[in-house]
Amino acid sequence: MINGPDLSKDGVVRWRCVDLVKQSSVRFCVREVHPSTMAKWLRRLRLTKMTARPFHPKRNKDAQKEFKENFKTIVEAKLPGEVKQQGLPIEIWFQDEARVGQQGTLSRVWAPIGSRPAMVRDNRRANAYIYGAICPCRRVGAALVMETANTEAMNEHLKAISAQVAPGAHAVLICDGAGWHAKSKELVVPSNVTLVTLPAYSPELNPMENVWEFLRDNRFGAQVWKSYKAVVDACCNAWNWFVSDAPRIASIGTREWVIL
Repeated sequence: MINGPDLSKDGVVRWRCVDLVKQSSVRFCVREVHPSTMAKWLRRLRLTKMTARPFHPKRNKDAQKEFKENFKTIVEAKLPGEVKQQGLPIEIWFQDEARVGQQGTLSRVWAPIGSRPAMVRDNRRANAYIYGAICPCRRVGAALVMETANTEAMNEHLKAISAQVAPGAHAVLICDGAGWHAKSKELVVPSNVTLVTLPAYSPELNPMENVWEFLRDNRFGAQVWKSYKAVVDACCNAWNWFVSDAPRIASIGTREWVIL
């Protein structure tokens, strides 16, 4: 296989089948085949071309691995004593927020090979924040649309999450280390919620990142909103559409390492 370091050495940024044909001939003494044959080989290897997910250069892969492997121990250490004594059912929730606005992103579309389709993109800057959370096991979610991202907004979202927790259960809310998530002294955490913070620079461990990507591709792309109210309405409609399909919440949010 052609790895990362070789990409820069060969000066190729985006490998096409025709490029792979030439490289296989040079590196592995494989006779040149037609690019369509190379495409068939790639499919047999269950490989496909997709957009890469960026990661922060400061991420700690060892810390991420330890978090996943010791998830049950980490959660048990965070749970209040009375929750463990009473043996309450535990729900795992994931939380995050996303900015949505006129300065939007472009989504992928189907188009003829070799073309580059045009897509509208607004250049104005009115925006809102969706505070979203999902419980993949129960296939439910809780969200608010707020004007800013701060502790006050997070407190309101915690209330909304708390109201969605099943009666008699306790929620473990997985979130990142943003200042308004766990570090603020003004944060008010409901009695039926316990916060667990992800390792630093590890958004890939939070399924909510996949939710935002899904909504950007299916609801927020190629949109021009006339006002802030239109942005808020679009956020509400998109979230309601997302949580109306319970299996979709489970398929996007379920993680094998979430074991209690």
